Amino acid sequence: MATSITIQQTAAATGLSVHTLRYYEKIGLIDPVPRQSSRHRRYRQEDLRWIEFLLRLRATGMSIQQMLRYAKLRRLGERLGSVSERKALLEQHAATLEADLLVLQDTLAMLRGKIAIYASQEEQLKALVDT
Repeated sequence: MATSITIQQTAAATGLSVHTLRYYEKIGLIDPVPRQSSRHRRYRQEDLRWIEFLLRLRATGMSIQQMLRYAKLRRLGERLGSVSERKALLEQHAATLEADLLVLQDTLAMLRGKIAIYASQEEQLKALVDT
């Protein structure tokens, strides 16, 4: 496997557009990407892992501002304050997700109940048509 890939290959691998990758780098969500002598970006495996993590955070509703805060803390390295704050940020986000999941589970149960009612009504109506 190549040790680095182009921005187009990274876009294809991550589902992000080339524009979004450049934007994420510009605002500091992604660290500056190494470039070839031609000035073309070359994404490494560690860049792809970081982007995958960001995509998971984004998919769970974390704001860009929160992700930027996390990225800034990550750049500070393995220092107690940085690690503690990153952990706290993720714990808070996990708690929010858990609360959201409870609401979704409750809503799903309500929908399943409605579906069961309609299935019963459907069977009753079919029985009337068949007679």
